[in-house]
Amino acid sequence: MAKQANDLRTFHRETLIKGQPAQQECIAINGQTYAVDRGVITMLSLEDEWYEDVADPEAVVEQLRQSKGFKPDIFTFWQRLPDLEPKHKFAIEWEEIAVVPVPSYDHWFNQQIKSRTRNLIRKAEKEGITVKETPYDDAFVRGMTAIFNEAPVRQGRKFWHYGKSFETVKQQFSRYIHREYMIGAYFEGEMIGFIMLGNAGRFGLTGQIISAIKHRDKATNNALIAKAVEVCAQRGLPQLCYLFWSGDSLAEFKRRCGFEPLRTPRYYVPLTAKGRLAMKLGLHRGWKAMLPGGLKSSLKKMRSCWYELKGAE
Repeated sequence: MAKQANDLRTFHRETLIKGQPAQQECIAINGQTYAVDRGVITMLSLEDEWYEDVADPEAVVEQLRQSKGFKPDIFTFWQRLPDLEPKHKFAIEWEEIAVVPVPSYDHWFNQQIKSRTRNLIRKAEKEGITVKETPYDDAFVRGMTAIFNEAPVRQGRKFWHYGKSFETVKQQFSRYIHREYMIGAYFEGEMIGFIMLGNAGRFGLTGQIISAIKHRDKATNNALIAKAVEVCAQRGLPQLCYLFWSGDSLAEFKRRCGFEPLRTPRYYVPLTAKGRLAMKLGLHRGWKAMLPGGLKSSLKKMRSCWYELKGAE
């Protein structure tokens, strides 16, 4: 094992970071790919942690500790749904993710959501919206591109995908279609919303979900979530995860769609003196996590006003 650890070297491959193509620094350990995040401290985590489990965390930590080449300051990993009870003796902090159980579509529709949400789903249907699974073909990509280029600002921030061409969108979003179900929402023949629903093996995962602003009065996103629940039930995925829980308006949308916050353990393993100091200072969670909630809210409002005034230029 020590000889193998001595040979640890990083490499780069193209990926998307904040919606833009970038060269992600990676390292391969025991047949799995890990992403390197360099900043004030260097963090290492499994590249596809929503879709993969670290096969042997203790062995990975041992290799990193013995490495005479690359060594991050902190190695972090977590346990995926439904494995929520801590299994390892490393330092733990808890992540809150948004999850809805999917015993069946009918159970979700009749028992897990409020009447207001049911009415919105019915409204979408009455408005003439059709939601269906669809292939990742040129028509779907053209619909994606049109929605992306509708507005430069979404939810008070500069929209990452605004301004991208058909060719760029098609190439960038094709990487993971082998594990995703494409769901489109259509109105009078036009795609006005879509969701790329990931199959994470033990649960479904909302990837990209977005709808046209000009049709926001038609409850498109509610209809998309309803179809995602239906697809999970059909594919035997017992839970649907809508990424992380948050304290903003999106959390209220998730709650109305039946999602609840679940805590899953995330482990942090400091491997250098710098990493141990960072853990004590709380730097391992990033500077945003260190800000008081009230200040973060104020900064978000300021950012939103800035983009409105500048037109996101």
